[in-house]
Amino acid sequence: QVQLVESGGGLVLPGGSLRLTCVASGSVNSINSIGWYRQRPGKQRDLVAVMATGGDLKYADVVKGRFTISRAKNGVSLQMNSLKADDTAIYYCTADLFGDSHQYWGQGTQVTVSS
Repeated sequence: QVQLVESGGGLVLPGGSLRLTCVASGSVNSINSIGWYRQRPGKQRDLVAVMATGGDLKYADVVKGRFTISRAKNGVSLQMNSLKADDTAIYYCTADLFGDSHQYWGQGTQVTVSS
């Protein structure tokens, strides 16, 4: 099992930046992929950016060039630049483990982009 705790959300002006951090604990050496999803108001939860073992990266088209995912100590971070109102959402850290079909989720952190 792995536990995921997000931090770094908040209120930011359009065009501003935020950095989200996800700290993993538990079976961190068994993590296959780790990354971020988001759920905007009234919408389904969508992929934002994911990093797989070996460093393969996947980004949603709507965040390419603005968001950057990177490994952090026992976790992952998400640098978000040029934020837009449409980026307002709850951001969730997620991970899966080798040999484990379960998808693990953090509690989420709220990001609000508003003037």
